[in-house]
Amino acid sequence: MKRVIHAACPHDCPDACGVLITVEDGRAVKLQGDPAHPVTRGFLCAKVAKYLDRVYSSQRVLYPMRRVAAKGAQGSNGAAGSASTVFEQITWEQALDEIAGRFQKIADEFGSEAILPYSYGGTLGALNGGSMDRRFFHRLGASQLDRTICSTAGEEGLKSVFGIKLGTEPEQFRHSRYIIAWGANIHGNNVHLWPFIEEARRQAARLVVIDPYRTRTARCADWHLPINLGTDAALALGMMHVIIQEGLYDADYVSRYTLGFDRLRERVREYPPQRVSHWTGISESDIVTLAREYATTQPAAIRLNYGLQRSERGGMSVRSICMLPCLTGSWKEIGGGLQLSTSEAYQLNKQALQRPDLMHASPLGRAARTINMVELGKVLTELENPPVKSLFVYNSNPAAVAPNHNLVVRGLLRPDLFTVVHEQFFTDTTDYADIVLPATTFFEHKDLQAAYGHYYLQISQPAIEPLGECRSNLETFRALALRMGFEEECFRESVDAMIDEALQSPNPWLNGIDRQRLEREGHIRLNFGNGGVGTAKGPSTQVALEPKPFLPFAEGNFATASGKAEF
Repeated sequence: MKRVIHAACPHDCPDACGVLITVEDGRAVKLQGDPAHPVTRGFLCAKVAKYLDRVYSSQRVLYPMRRVAAKGAQGSNGAAGSASTVFEQITWEQALDEIAGRFQKIADEFGSEAILPYSYGGTLGALNGGSMDRRFFHRLGASQLDRTICSTAGEEGLKSVFGIKLGTEPEQFRHSRYIIAWGANIHGNNVHLWPFIEEARRQAARLVVIDPYRTRTARCADWHLPINLGTDAALALGMMHVIIQEGLYDADYVSRYTLGFDRLRERVREYPPQRVSHWTGISESDIVTLAREYATTQPAAIRLNYGLQRSERGGMSVRSICMLPCLTGSWKEIGGGLQLSTSEAYQLNKQALQRPDLMHASPLGRAARTINMVELGKVLTELENPPVKSLFVYNSNPAAVAPNHNLVVRGLLRPDLFTVVHEQFFTDTTDYADIVLPATTFFEHKDLQAAYGHYYLQISQPAIEPLGECRSNLETFRALALRMGFEEECFRESVDAMIDEALQSPNPWLNGIDRQRLEREGHIRLNFGNGGVGTAKGPSTQVALEPKPFLPFAEGNFATASGKAEF
């Protein structure tokens, strides 16, 4: 029997592709991008296109394992069998008993906050990224993890201006006539936006790349502006200096929908192009040209990415750049505006999924302390009252990604630290694990998939049965909760019931979207109603799009305290 299953790629990427998996006699034999998905458009990135090799790799972790060698002994770079001198295979029952027993002992001796979960973007599925795991650790009374490692500074910068993480639809970039890729290597890591940019360029759009490196996207651009690291805010302020001084801003939009323009006008006087050139390494004439072209070519869109916010002035850099489309009023136009993230359009019912109220049923009887994930090395080597005595890692590989690597490894080597890692493969972190649990891929479990680069909600269906004894994050933490004796009914809820709960949100953009419809259609665009108002500019004065384009800030409607874009 041959059948085709609709799934959604859950990896940490804005594209969140629709995927079609062909299954024959219980084995996945082919995968392709969903041609009906308006952003995926039938193709996948090079990594996911080869995902069958990952799913059926001989190096998959397929069974629970217990360490029998010293921490740091490596079983990470070979097949599962090559780890036999480092780990011994055990049953799930043995693994759950040992984890539950150690957790209880640690909680009794040091308090439940001595247990720390560590996870991030291994899957962005709504359920396997953050649902039963949060319920479990909330009820346990474990320390909470502040998940800041990737994008927090930039998100705060964006929200300080817009109030919410929304942006230009990728489909609208085809109507742009001036596109700035600011710290965004679109051709390399946002590949499904690239065809829309190519469509725009065939209509004479200009692509400008602002990036310290000559990336793949920069090599394809009409104009590459190499910028000194960490000086992006200065460039944005220099552009605003020119735009305001030369009267190129949209005075009507500014007066109606922004707050603080007079103070901004005073501030940018301190950033004349000559001074900005000294900091950025971009010539004064190029700064002036960039500002004029951006302000006078309509529609103009900025694709901003997170690389530039990973610096000392990262949050302010994003904040400054986000002011530009508010100054020029490009939010009014189809193909105008800016995209960094669209993730807050979905507003799934995370309270129901994650149940933070369970912390009050924990031994603490209150909210647990919060630990910043970027300080893991310091936490594992210095933190007291209580010290972290157990680390549960899933959806992440902190031995490879956490800052201050040597300090992280020193902490992971502690003989008194009980470390559990739920993984698909041996990694740098499993080299320090006491227990390794086998994890499913997205081929093997069901999930609900939002996105941060478009506005299509998706159901990801399981295509095959879990290989070996692999379990999803959701089922792993369900089993642990039951083994710990947690009696709350939420630990027994089915996957479908949890998806239904996630969709029960006051967000009007989810109106009319339920699990049954998602299962029938695979992907559904959020319900934006009339999508806002606006006109397309360029070769034609009117553009008919189906569905009508979403223009989140065409008439203001910012989610700030003032309801306006805040300069």
